[in-house]
Parts: sequence; C-alpha cells; structure tokens
Amino acid sequence: MQQALMDLETAFSNFFAKRAKYPRFKARKITPHSLRFPQGVTVVADRMISVPKIGHMQAIIHRPLQGIAKGATIKQDATGAWWVIFICHINLPDIQPTADRPVGIDVGLESFTTLSTGEKTAPPKFYRRSHKKLARAQRKLARAQKGSHNRAKARKRVAKIHQKISNQRADWLHKHALGMVQRFDVVCIEDLNIKGLARTKLAKSFSDAALSTFMQRLQEKAEWCGRRVVKVGRFYASSKTCHVCHSKTALKLADRMWTCPTCGTTHDRDVNAAINIVHEGIRLLAVGTTESQNAAGDGVNPAKRW
Repeated sequence: MQQALMDLETAFSNFFAKRAKYPRFKARKITPHSLRFPQGVTVVADRMISVPKIGHMQAIIHRPLQGIAKGATIKQDATGAWWVIFICHINLPDIQPTADRPVGIDVGLESFTTLSTGEKTAPPKFYRRSHKKLARAQRKLARAQKGSHNRAKARKRVAKIHQKISNQRADWLHKHALGMVQRFDVVCIEDLNIKGLARTKLAKSFSDAALSTFMQRLQEKAEWCGRRVVKVGRFYASSKTCHVCHSKTALKLADRMWTCPTCGTTHDRDVNAAINIVHEGIRLLAVGTTESQNAAGDGVNPAKRW
C-alpha cells in the first residue's frame, strides 16, 4: 500500500506538471501481475526470502545479492513463473576515465558491430533461428478452442519460446557490450534513430538485432567500469566520407566497397564509417573538456557543428 500511494503521488505530480495525462485505473487483466515493496524484503537463507505481510517464501537464489537491498519487485511473467527483483545500493569504484584506447563502432544488420580496427561481429539472429519452431507453436495455439485447457497449454508453449529468445538475446548483448568496455577506454558510436528504422520494411531484422538495447547496455557497462561512451550525431556522414582525404562521395545502400575518386583509396563501407566515427567522437570529447584550445569559452555546440 505504501508503494501504491507513492506511485499515485508521482502520477498526480506528473499530471499537474503537464508531463502526463490524468491518472486512470488499469484493468487487472491487461496489466502484469506485480507488486512492489519499498522495504523489508530480505534473503534469510539459501532458498528462502522474507516478504512483509506474507512471511517466508521459498525461492531459487541464482546469485548472491551485492550491496544493501533497498526494495524489491515481485512479478509474474508470461509463462506463469514468479520472479523477485531486488533493488540494491552499490557504491561504484572511483575510477579516473582515460582516452588511451579509443574505438569507433558502426552498427548495422549485415555486421552487428564493425570496429575501427577492422573487426566485424555477425548478428546472432536468435528470432530468425527460432522462427519455424515459433510458427509451429503459434499454429497450434490458433487451432485450439478458446477457453480450453489445451489452449492454455499452447499459449504457455508460445510464451516459453519467446522467453528463450529474449534470454538468449539479452545474454549475448550483455557479454558483447562488456567485452567492448573491457577492451577500450572510449567507445564512440553513432546515435541512430532506432524507432524510425523499426518502422521500415526491415523492422523484423532491426527488432531482432536490438541495437537500442545494445547501446543501453554499452552505456551501463561503461558507467560501471569507469569508461566513456561518446555518441556521434545521426546526421554525420560517416559512411560516404573518406577518412584519408575527407572528401564526400554519393553512395547507395548496396555499395559495400567503394573507391574514393579524389585519393583513389578503396574502402570497406562499414570500416570506413567506424574510423570516421572514432575521429568525430574524439573531436567531440575534446570539445567538451576545458583543456581544449579550440573551444575554450567559445560555446561550441557539437550537435549542430555539421
């Protein structure tokens, strides 16, 4: 009840500040089954947690808690399993960030990440790999009679397949982002309009790649490890600009390899974009510091530079 009142106060504050609409009641059948506790949820044993008003409950503690537990959320997923998510307070180590090892990352569908060093990582495509299995389970669900036990079982099978795909994607993104942060001190990446790309004819591929989630994980890992993430504007011409002579060439999306007409250098489209991104990211990083001689007190706006 305390958390419900706190949520209600936040909703009305947002409404009177004109940040949201008037709060309304949500139907229980369309909202996830969850409840939050602002305090009092603790782990009392290896397979036991203590919840206020409920008491001790058996649970599978898959890893020990770090820091001080401040609150918890108990929710039910689509497969019917219940989860307890703890909110813990952890003091991050005081690490002075450096820029000794910068890297530029160009993200896409053909290569999930292309580094300025020339390394390429193929997209995992977890949804595409499980597409046939998911389609078969969805056909069985569509043929089942509404309200029957067989339909409930078929719906649970579909939910488990979706959950496995989501878990595979999340695990891969966490590991890939952590690997980038551990290898480099400054990560420069292009700030793409993922929502706009997800409304094109390649929407399924962009949703399967989860580029926006990867950028979020990259930012989280960088803050945790004391690294820096520099986002280059989406209107910066990284692909069609030659990183040798800085001349621009009109390119099509199908042009993966191209030769600069000015200097005659042959470029890989993604590698050239990654090199330009790291150069622009380092420039933005220098402009944002007080030690830069180019923009000391000039009020440079990097977002509108181009």
